[in-house]
Amino acid sequence: MLDKTQVERIAHLARLAVDEQDIPGYMRDLSNILALVEQMNTVDSAGVVPMAHPLEGKQRLRKDQVTEVDEREILQTVAPRVEAGLYLVPKVIE
Repeated sequence: MLDKTQVERIAHLARLAVDEQDIPGYMRDLSNILALVEQMNTVDSAGVVPMAHPLEGKQRLRKDQVTEVDEREILQTVAPRVEAGLYLVPKVIE
């Protein structure tokens, strides 16, 4: 089971403020989570194929076709600076 200093350290690393009266509850809850993870680590998963989703659903795809008209020139008329169809913005990173 986690102790008070460990919970305070976790809270510090997560940049969370924890009230003193809440620490015993966090000790219990975090210890239970870590025990569950440890229990899950003991399961033999060598023959299990990784899955992207727990359900065997198929992705329904639509046809790749343009459904909107090109309005770039109209939209860029209000931009302060444009060059070669691109919006020019001030440099923000040195």
